[in-house]
Amino acid sequence: MKPHARTAARTLLAVALSASLALAAGCAKSEDDDEGSTGAAGSEQAEGSEQQVTGGSGPTCTIADYGGEKIDLADATVGFSQSEKEANPFRIAETASIKDEAGKRGVELLTANAQSQFSKQISDVQALISKGADLLVIAPLNSDGWDPVLKSAADKKIPIVTIDRKINAEPCKDYVSFIGSDFTEQGKRAADKMVEATGGKGEIAILLGAPGNNVTTERTKGFKDRIAEKAPEMEIVFEQTGEFVREKGQQVTEQLIQSNPDITGIYAENDEMGLGAVTALKGAGKEPGAVKIVTIDGTRNAVQGIVDGSIDAVIESNPRFGPLAFETLDAFTKGEEVGQDLVIEDSEYTGHEAEADLGKAY
Repeated sequence: MKPHARTAARTLLAVALSASLALAAGCAKSEDDDEGSTGAAGSEQAEGSEQQVTGGSGPTCTIADYGGEKIDLADATVGFSQSEKEANPFRIAETASIKDEAGKRGVELLTANAQSQFSKQISDVQALISKGADLLVIAPLNSDGWDPVLKSAADKKIPIVTIDRKINAEPCKDYVSFIGSDFTEQGKRAADKMVEATGGKGEIAILLGAPGNNVTTERTKGFKDRIAEKAPEMEIVFEQTGEFVREKGQQVTEQLIQSNPDITGIYAENDEMGLGAVTALKGAGKEPGAVKIVTIDGTRNAVQGIVDGSIDAVIESNPRFGPLAFETLDAFTKGEEVGQDLVIEDSEYTGHEAEADLGKAY
């Protein structure tokens, strides 16, 4: 996809940015990190829906505001810190997108994977800075606890873009921009689908995401607020974290079935936990669709679950951040204004359209 032309000098990036998601093959110039995972992605990605920024207002940031100096992105070294084990399709697609875009632009890329350990992610980012990263893209595991990294980056005036999850810090001082979804809205949309699937009545369980980050908090709030608004007769009777992991989602659902055998619906705050719930329900002898399941992400296996009748709806959370993250860094390092909050628009998968839309899933 061709990048959108800028309509005027210093046009707000929050208006102009829209990224191609046709992921380019190609190798990023990179050096090995602790895990040895650098360079181009190891597997092909399906072409997905475009990551579009919604809205054009809001605070902006420039490199002058940040206290840094202009640099040429093509000559820079970018460090990327992934938070979770790449067993989750969301993380696989996210990392591949970053690597592919670096390769497309010929940018030197250093990568690290924290393997779902927050202390490791902090040391990973410190190591990326020590190795000479001029710019950082971080997919945070937690929202709090980033002070050591922020201090190290501030000392060297290294711009930071966070993707997918926020950190609790001051934009345009501690970091440049956050790029991600409206997680509260995702929760509301999931509630809408649950109300449709159940008729707005019955007992509902929530498989919560990992604690300590804004994604879990906001997806939960959005869902609960919308249920209270649209389906006051529906009761949320069970909440337990599945930590965004399939096996944990299965274990928690097995416990749920024991305590609430007549549960009406399950809201899983990501696809992996939802797929674990499907396995648990199957193991308990329940027919597909007997318990209504709504999830968030948009992975191929979950969308296939809609086709098979075991999942009712999937709200997309688009992981293909590479083009937009690098476009943001490119504009910022040239001295242009970029949005401090770049909120993307997500689609959804439901009903008979799911089979036709499988190619968009990841």
